[in-house]
Amino acid sequence: MLFEPGDDPMAVARDSFLLTTRGSVVTLECWNEKKNLVRRLRAIHLEKRGRLELEVERFGAKPGRLTLLDLEDPANHDVARRGARLKYRELFRRSLHRHFPGWRIAELSTEPDLQHSLSPSYPRALLRRGCSTIAAIGAAEDSLAPEGALSFGLIWLDYVRRRAPKHRVEGLAIFVPAAAQAVTCHRVRYLNSNAARFLVFVHHHGQEDAVDPADYANFETRIEPIRRAADPRGLESIAAIEGVERRERPDGSISLAVRGLEFARLTGREILCGIDHKERAASLDEVARLAAELARMRHPAAADRLNPLYLRQPEFWLESQVRAHLQQFDANLLLAPVYGQVPQFAAGGRTILDLLAADRHGRLAVIEIKADQDIHLPLQALDYWMRVVWHLDRGDFLDRGYFPDLALSPRAPKLMLIAPALAWHPANEIVLRYFSPRIEAERFGVALEWRKEPRVMFRTPVSPWP
Repeated sequence: MLFEPGDDPMAVARDSFLLTTRGSVVTLECWNEKKNLVRRLRAIHLEKRGRLELEVERFGAKPGRLTLLDLEDPANHDVARRGARLKYRELFRRSLHRHFPGWRIAELSTEPDLQHSLSPSYPRALLRRGCSTIAAIGAAEDSLAPEGALSFGLIWLDYVRRRAPKHRVEGLAIFVPAAAQAVTCHRVRYLNSNAARFLVFVHHHGQEDAVDPADYANFETRIEPIRRAADPRGLESIAAIEGVERRERPDGSISLAVRGLEFARLTGREILCGIDHKERAASLDEVARLAAELARMRHPAAADRLNPLYLRQPEFWLESQVRAHLQQFDANLLLAPVYGQVPQFAAGGRTILDLLAADRHGRLAVIEIKADQDIHLPLQALDYWMRVVWHLDRGDFLDRGYFPDLALSPRAPKLMLIAPALAWHPANEIVLRYFSPRIEAERFGVALEWRKEPRVMFRTPVSPWP
């Protein structure tokens, strides 16, 4: 395959590829049904097994680079993905020239930098004009997770500020496709405008427009009214099994789980039982037998810790521990009521669990839980926090029956991020520092053996940007 940054790859075949020489001039030609490429070769930049990088002369004597890759070589198995990244890198370069005339692109890269948590999926750049610098990052339209660009953009911004403290890095320009437009703008609205200037551009089919995040004030979110569940007879014997948790859901159903893993759902007179697929249970005895077996395998002291049911859904297990030991994290929090996944919204690739609690003074607390390392944890937590604020300001929790007999405070909720102490990504604190000062956030790290007890190893308030 032949790759040129900014274009789709082209297959190299005997009947569609030609090298010609005229004196000291070597010309390469490659063609297919869509295009014909002709380049004059200047030099070999890199030569190794399965890969040949050539310095070429484009039309108008402009310098360029071509890469020939052998797809049979194991080192080139990700060639399609790399080719797509290189193609978007050149489109990103053109976007920067269009929207920042008079600025010089001092740096542009898609290379990974694992040491500083910089992903190759999002091209990053530095723009300079005199003593001013702007960091920039982009996400292609076919990117698997375009909404992740802002996380890596904040990491990139912070890195270049620390790398060259004498340069004044004004802010961050974010280029995202239309699919990530709303989520990016909502998040930017709750970043600290005193820490950096944030510019958002939305692109589609090779063109992009600047958008104002302040225009994005409405959310796709809802709160279902609370319906009180009716207790069926015989449920006491199941709830008495060690590890079984009974939770009332807003829709009036009752969820039964063993250390976070749901095994039954009671809706009216019907009992649905199962883990992957729930079917109508013949009796409560059948439900009790399943609960007892799950409680044996999904126990902190279980003999087989490699059992799939022991390892399954660690976030749900950690959530059940947080619920049971809520005041170890904050002594002012009320033990009940505590709601999960309220409000509801289209979360995309969201992989964290959320709880909504209140303290003795009626102030809400948004609790986000993650059992393993996640670089996007802060911004995913922000997605939930901002929606809670939106509903709180409109009185939706009171109107729909949440937190009965409690006068909710109009203060912005606290944000509590909980994860095992060794599972915090080093970049999480960087992203949190760019949050608006309005967001009072804390990080909690729990001990490795959190399945036995979620012992708090550290509690760190987020330090806002100075």
